[in-house]
Amino acid sequence: MEIKELTSIEEMLEQLQLLQFLYPELTHEKYKSYLEQMLPHRYTQIVVSRGKQRIGLTGCWSGTKLWTGPYLEIDNFIVHPEHRRKGVGKMLTDYVQQKALHSGCVAIVLDAFTQNFKAHRFYYNEGFSPKGFHFVKVLDKERLT
Repeated sequence: MEIKELTSIEEMLEQLQLLQFLYPELTHEKYKSYLEQMLPHRYTQIVVSRGKQRIGLTGCWSGTKLWTGPYLEIDNFIVHPEHRRKGVGKMLTDYVQQKALHSGCVAIVLDAFTQNFKAHRFYYNEGFSPKGFHFVKVLDKERLT
């Protein structure tokens, strides 16, 4: 398995099929539009490949909040269903942790859907713990992914 960081919109657009395991309704147009908004904010993607097949992906960006100081945020964490429980997720979290440490971050943060218990178990096993709730007030249901 090989791991690589993607920084260009062209490389990221090639990952749409993998992202659709988590967001089946995500279209190329919407994905491109979101990336165009995210890339100026230091968004990158990390992919794991086996040969020519992309089998894992996470996006991340960094920032600073008053409660953490500098942090790296994981945005989406996807492993192809046929490759789960084979170390792909561990490769991604290890890479993200090294990236965070190298960037001077003091924490890694992420959101997980409340009913995604398999993800919760994985994150607990990787040393993450809940610090609070991420509240959402939907303003436009039609535009929400």
